[in-house]
Amino acid sequence: MQGELQVLGRAVKQAQYRQHRALDTALAAVGTTLAQWDALRAIGRTPGASARDLAAATFQSEQAFGTLAGRLVAQGLVDRRPGHGRRIEHHLTADGERTLEAGHRVADEVLADCFAALSADDRATLLGLLRRLVADDDT
Repeated sequence: MQGELQVLGRAVKQAQYRQHRALDTALAAVGTTLAQWDALRAIGRTPGASARDLAAATFQSEQAFGTLAGRLVAQGLVDRRPGHGRRIEHHLTADGERTLEAGHRVADEVLADCFAALSADDRATLLGLLRRLVADDDT
């Protein structure tokens, strides 16, 4: 029989997988993917950030983020600008800001559905517990 911690770990992963599938499907309606929207969200939170910082913020390798950022630049959603030294800064374009906002509206709807089985108190408790788990995480 599986241990309680393995069951818990799988349940967390299952909830995350369900949420990601639902978000990816719904974000397609506004012309983006979950990975792209997450990158836009990270750039929107920290305009001018480097690829290294944005890779960490989106849980990707620098190489994977660089490839994704290249696609976002090609789509006209992100601008790359020279920064200090060899640093390249990332900024949203007007189209990127519109896509980000459309994604926020979609995400709000999807996440409301994903967490509909929980009361507001349950959601607050879950958030508090998850924050305790990642409190020492520096990403």
